[in-house]
Amino acid sequence: MPDPLLSTAGLTKRFGGLVAASEVALAVNPGELLAVIGPNGAGKTTLVALLSADLRPDAGTTRFAGADISRLGPARRAALGIARSFQIASVFGEFTALDNVALAVQAHAGHSFRFWRPAASDERLRESARAALHEVGLGERAGVRTAALSHGERRALELAMALAARPQLLLLDEPMAGMGPAESAAMVQLLARLKGRLAIVLVEHDMDAVFALADRIAVMVYGRIIATGAPADIRADLEVRRAYLGEEDALAFNPDVVG
Repeated sequence: MPDPLLSTAGLTKRFGGLVAASEVALAVNPGELLAVIGPNGAGKTTLVALLSADLRPDAGTTRFAGADISRLGPARRAALGIARSFQIASVFGEFTALDNVALAVQAHAGHSFRFWRPAASDERLRESARAALHEVGLGERAGVRTAALSHGERRALELAMALAARPQLLLLDEPMAGMGPAESAAMVQLLARLKGRLAIVLVEHDMDAVFALADRIAVMVYGRIIATGAPADIRADLEVRRAYLGEEDALAFNPDVVG
């Protein structure tokens, strides 16, 4: 087995009396898609924020590519190859899709944030941006203002902005939220193409998507990882079913009839 690309030990985050992440031990292998699932309020988004350093843990360590990155902030982690989709709170609606991704390329390169003129004129930035747009299926929408894109297209655009940093690890927090069936299917196909080329941590409520994509699944409940394993093992795990369904329903539940 290869060494994990990313691993955590004892990762803990408290908000007053609420323990949002409790001694989380997690490992993500190179090229692996690890899905993190759990009921609402389980701490999944907190975990993503801890991995990207948008939140600082109260305890625990994080290692990436063999190095201890526990004390590194978001910019340093991004420079090492960790990208979080939707980390940028919003895209620029009046800019084209190409302009938005060019700005992301420029920001990753560490250029000045007096960016709009250089990003609009620097062909090197725009060439990388075009490649990222083609990768997510938006190549033909490069010249469209972001405000005119559909919800699913804007999600794909945010993913292109994350991919523009050429990450080794991509952190995705509910990329299919708010999508209709067709848009969700397109996102699943996109993530399936990316899978294996880079490691992905996927937080998602769409269980059909999770079981279609995941190499392994980690189940989080009340801030703790209660199970980690292959999709078939997680589907059959009684403790996981109790976490979602309650004890009586879990005992009566037949996982073979659930997609």
